[in-house]
Amino acid sequence: MCHLERQYKSLPLEERLNLALSDALPLAYRPFMAREQWMVIKCYFARRADLNSEEIAVLIADQDHIIRLCIAKRPDLTAKMVDACVNDRDPNVRHAISRNPAISPLQREQLQQDSDPLVARAANKGPKTPQYRQRPGQALLIK
Repeated sequence: MCHLERQYKSLPLEERLNLALSDALPLAYRPFMAREQWMVIKCYFARRADLNSEEIAVLIADQDHIIRLCIAKRPDLTAKMVDACVNDRDPNVRHAISRNPAISPLQREQLQQDSDPLVARAANKGPKTPQYRQRPGQALLIK
């Protein structure tokens, strides 16, 4: 563990949580947040609109479906990432990607025939423009 990582991990959890949402998040801490052990911190970080492609790749591969769900709503996914979400084992992730404008017509058709009726219903609604929110002092977040 490097000095910077030790410094990050020594921060109180509340401060890490605030940093995950902060518009002043130090660049050096971002890699640690993408691999954060505390779920709520990683979840908040995953909702940031300013994630880079490396951070997105790390988060879309996360074992927790909540993190993958947060990423599935993003408009900037690669075709490979979209495909991973469309074929995810968790119906919540498939539901989140079902309204993403980045899915292909074939993927939409696949989701419309999903075994989970909520996924199929969402896919039938068609694409939805991503929604964002930003509170004072916070980064732009994907809802």
